Amino acid sequence: MTIKPIRSDESLRAAFERLETIFQAPEGSPEADEMEVLVTLVEAYENQHYPIGPADPIEAIKFRMEQQGLAAKDLEPYIGSSGRVSEVLNRKRPLSLRMVKRLHDGLKIPYESLLSQSVHAS
Repeated sequence: MTIKPIRSDESLRAAFERLETIFQAPEGSPEADEMEVLVTLVEAYENQHYPIGPADPIEAIKFRMEQQGLAAKDLEPYIGSSGRVSEVLNRKRPLSLRMVKRLHDGLKIPYESLLSQSVHAS
């Protein structure tokens, strides 16, 4: 097992190719150890060069609506009137802190997703 740091996209591709060949290595084998080290290196490289920012709050809400088969009307207990729900979903009104808390508590949407843009107190 010769493992080298991942310093370029080319070496990242090579690491992925190697991972494909040892992906199902038996637990405790040298290949399984190699896979664990390669995964750590890949994650470190990707986090440094391809960071993923927090989800957009409105997209997070729409994703949860899709997951749970909810309609805009179902958001009224968390956001307010149908007009307010429409304004929020169409990005014409920002989420308030009260809305964020209700959406988190009621629909289990992570705070990180809901707070990724500025939120107004109310």
